[in-house]
Amino acid sequence: MATVFLDGAFVSAGDARVSAFDAGFQHGVGLFETLLALRHAPADAPGYTRLSGSGGVLHLGEHLDRLAASSRALGLLETIRVDALHEAVVRTCDRAFIDQPNAARLRVRLTITGGDLNMLDRGKAREHAPTLMIAATPASVYPRDLLTRGASVVLADLRLNPLDPLQGHKTLSYWGRLRELQRASTAGAGEALVLQVSNHLAGGCVSNAFLVRDGVLITPIARGEETLDQKETKGNTFLPSPVLPGIARRWVMDVAAARNLEVQRKMIAIGDVLDADELFLTNSSWGVLPVVRVEAKPLGSGEVGPVSRSLVEAWAALAP
Repeated sequence: MATVFLDGAFVSAGDARVSAFDAGFQHGVGLFETLLALRHAPADAPGYTRLSGSGGVLHLGEHLDRLAASSRALGLLETIRVDALHEAVVRTCDRAFIDQPNAARLRVRLTITGGDLNMLDRGKAREHAPTLMIAATPASVYPRDLLTRGASVVLADLRLNPLDPLQGHKTLSYWGRLRELQRASTAGAGEALVLQVSNHLAGGCVSNAFLVRDGVLITPIARGEETLDQKETKGNTFLPSPVLPGIARRWVMDVAAARNLEVQRKMIAIGDVLDADELFLTNSSWGVLPVVRVEAKPLGSGEVGPVSRSLVEAWAALAP
């Protein structure tokens, strides 16, 4: 069952339709965010937007800020009313927990497309009415033993181009990633690692990546961080990053800072991945997913390491 909010009104799942000429359908013009909502959110946990009763949406503000930034950067909409989107997500989640009384957790998908926009018609003003849809469905429950024993991953054939201006944003162009995820599932793996055209790690198909070496967390440079950790640029020009600045990735870095763990953002070669003590993947659905094998190569001891395990436990406390 799904609770659907479409262009300002709740509609049944069967009536949730968009125009055949919508730019999202015609050309993949649009952005999306996937959020997690809990019917009973921990009362003292930070990062929640509270719903009616004891429910909450995790990291809602961060997701909406990223969406608005991508919309401006890619020219979808110059301004997005974040406050209105905030209210719409809260209303949808409140309604969904009523519509779906057995759902303890919701997967909330917020999609904004270009609407009926012909981007090649120069005679039309760029101001247009976008299509907005928020769909709340019961969230997948990941087996606890998967998070405690760790997953295996494969290497994707997909390569990300840092010169592609759409990379590093959550656009509707997800076919390549989903195809690689299907291939990984067929091979019995939980995810696939995606590399850049330079053969440096980007992350998973639907996740960000962290290595652990000698207690230091290392993650690929994300969009907007290209010169952040460079002490001296010396006049060099840095390539843009095709890596999405993930919300759960940001949470991991905040937790690491609170625990006085060093985090480095850098270009990561595949050899660095295979030589890591630990590897884990993050997204807003599963939180932290430890990886114990890449293709046929065990990582570290071949078991979930202490840093990954502690972060799995921290996410479980945040989103039980």
